Amino acid sequence: MWLIYGLGSAFFAGVTSILAKCGIRKTDSDVATAVRTIVVLIFSWIMVFLTGSESGIFSIDGRTMWFLVLSGAATGASWLCYFKALQLGTVNQVVPIDKSSTVLTILLALIFLREGISLPKLLAALAIGAGILMMIERKKEGEEKTGKRGWMFYAWGSAFFASLTSILGKIGISGIDSNLGTAVRTGVVLVMAWLVVLAEGKRKEVRRIPGRELAFICCSGIATGASWLCYYRALQLGPASAVAPVDKLSILVTTAFSYVVFGERLTRRAAAGLALLTAGTVLMAVV
Repeated sequence: MWLIYGLGSAFFAGVTSILAKCGIRKTDSDVATAVRTIVVLIFSWIMVFLTGSESGIFSIDGRTMWFLVLSGAATGASWLCYFKALQLGTVNQVVPIDKSSTVLTILLALIFLREGISLPKLLAALAIGAGILMMIERKKEGEEKTGKRGWMFYAWGSAFFASLTSILGKIGISGIDSNLGTAVRTGVVLVMAWLVVLAEGKRKEVRRIPGRELAFICCSGIATGASWLCYYRALQLGPASAVAPVDKLSILVTTAFSYVVFGERLTRRAAAGLALLTAGTVLMAVV
């Protein structure tokens, strides 16, 4: 069952990137992140009450809550970096680097969760890493002078914090309902996102969000909520070293929609990297 939830997570995560990109053309990425987190939080708690797991909040022990808070903080940092990168770069530039969190997640799962690795899994991880490197676009002439490379810094930051999220989340949802765990950690993300907005003096920009972009931001939040619910249910049922790669298949959804919506095309090198990344991900999931 974890594979079904993992694929669901991948689909909704892929849609999230496209909707988010449409919602931050004129809107500040930090403001958009704070607004969409409200939607995700509402969505998460609706699922908690629908599944009848709200009473479990009183039985969460200190250790589990601590890891949920840390996981939420890592998620918040990853989101802020990711949507800033999307605002500065193209979808096909940012997403491959963000997916590099898969390799780091596998390493952290080996170290902290004691999840074993076989030769096929090692080969799969190498394929994923090689595919990501092939998809990362080479520096173009004049980009440093124009400042267009800033997206890469934020994209790598997103990948780093996303890998921490997977490990901390895996530990944090042990012994509690995955929907409840998702809702609690989303509250942490909400607080973190709005603290950033207030600290940067961007509170007034919330009222200036164009109606069309606000709709895309809200839809992005709903897609994120659906992805999270699927992802953490998959983490609860399966190993983190296998769930994380399946979730990263969202890159296929993102690539397809980025071509249809934004007209972004992959180079032959990037297309070959995508095929290698996908093959490694599938191998990781089945071995």
